[in-house]
Amino acid sequence: MPQAPLTRATLGRLPDYLQYLRSSDSGTHISATTIARALELGEVQVRKDLSAVCGGGRPKVGYCKAELIAALEDALRHTKKSAAVIVGAGRLGTALLGFDGFDAPEIIAAFDTAVTGSVCGKPILPMTEFRSFCQLHDIRIGIITVPVEQAQNVCDTMVANGIAAIWNFAPVKLKIPEKVILRQENLALSLAHLNLLANQL
Repeated sequence: MPQAPLTRATLGRLPDYLQYLRSSDSGTHISATTIARALELGEVQVRKDLSAVCGGGRPKVGYCKAELIAALEDALRHTKKSAAVIVGAGRLGTALLGFDGFDAPEIIAAFDTAVTGSVCGKPILPMTEFRSFCQLHDIRIGIITVPVEQAQNVCDTMVANGIAAIWNFAPVKLKIPEKVILRQENLALSLAHLNLLANQL
């Protein structure tokens, strides 16, 4: 059970903790220091986040990994599941729209200025319907898969229509209000990083 209210910022980091713990081979126990170092976060912040979810770890022992994973899964399970939309129905946008591996949020539609239709039964709608759709479905999460030159305008449109969290695939630094959460995905950088690591093997 959570020991303290979970802030929006803490909730945003919980999936990262869970993913790392599930893939970690560090044994049955793990320290906040190890988690912080692996995720490049401040140790104090990690301790505060984990304390809000499952209490403190044991001195010189750390957290039981199985218990911590269960606590994180429980916290995420009881978080309200929001619906998400995509703006940009090109190859990447339609691939994300058709992907059925997302647990939460569910991506329920995509929007585009030039393309309409559907993917796996999910609609691709014109941008003229964006505002009314977001209001009708209480959309809180937006995904940007448009070219660089359109990304900031799309971001501004999302923010103006009440979207509180944005997943951006356009390789550009977006200007957003403090209250909005931004997750930047740089596919080219990730691939370049893998290439570097592969050539070191």
